Amino acid sequence: MFDFDEYLDDFISRAIVEDIGPGDHSSNCSIPADAQGRMQLLVKASGVIAGLQVAQRVFQKVDPAIECELLLEDGTPISQGDIAFRLHGPERSLLRAERLSLNLLQRMSGIATYTARLVKLVEGTRTQILDTRKTTPNLRPLEKLAVRLGGGQNHRMGLYDMIMLKDNHIDFAGGIKPAIEKARAYLSQNQLKLPIEVETRNLKELQEVLDTGGVDRVMLDNYSIEDTYKGVQMVNAQIETESSGGITEQNIRSYAETGVDFISVGALTHSVKSLDLSLKAI
Repeated sequence: MFDFDEYLDDFISRAIVEDIGPGDHSSNCSIPADAQGRMQLLVKASGVIAGLQVAQRVFQKVDPAIECELLLEDGTPISQGDIAFRLHGPERSLLRAERLSLNLLQRMSGIATYTARLVKLVEGTRTQILDTRKTTPNLRPLEKLAVRLGGGQNHRMGLYDMIMLKDNHIDFAGGIKPAIEKARAYLSQNQLKLPIEVETRNLKELQEVLDTGGVDRVMLDNYSIEDTYKGVQMVNAQIETESSGGITEQNIRSYAETGVDFISVGALTHSVKSLDLSLKAI
């Protein structure tokens, strides 16, 4: 079972070593060891804040003497000029934690902001926005947390919590039907209870999935809007439907209006722009 707290503690420890190494010589040479100071997180762009509690853990890890007063909650809409939190503690420690906390806050807030934008675009439909495995190595739990804070949902966390038969699995297995049969046999033999999703490239493959049966969700990969609508009608709520590939801000509403259950968007995590935030001394 994945332990988020254990992951976060280990991640922050390794990130601190990566950044500080044998010492923060810039701060050590210019700031007295006993100097105390204050800082605040200034919002410089509108969006959704994410990662405040993660940043708080960073400051505590760098130096338990740092006091962090959160003024906002994760997932809160923000505007330029807002103050998200205030800090008080040893100046050297504040500066040692500054870049790591900002890197995480800016990335997570960028993901949450873009997720919220897409969720807003499909508002009023049945469609839910999903992320993918197209994440930054070792940052996946934090990036997927940011998606949730932005109002989206997580797809599988990794290769271990769902069977997802994509095009290469299907081709290597000899086709859709044998791939599904092998997946079901594998689950039975190993006494596993995992959902099965199958990727399809066209309506013919979709029909083959429906004829074979035994799956929980079907992906309509790179379908046109018209074929997505036809696919949803073919499935007729027998199993869940998911659209993926070629979906943009301009067409996501049209895909959602086909009645598809989920739309997965890799861009939520693989090419999102970080939100502009700044830690300033008071």
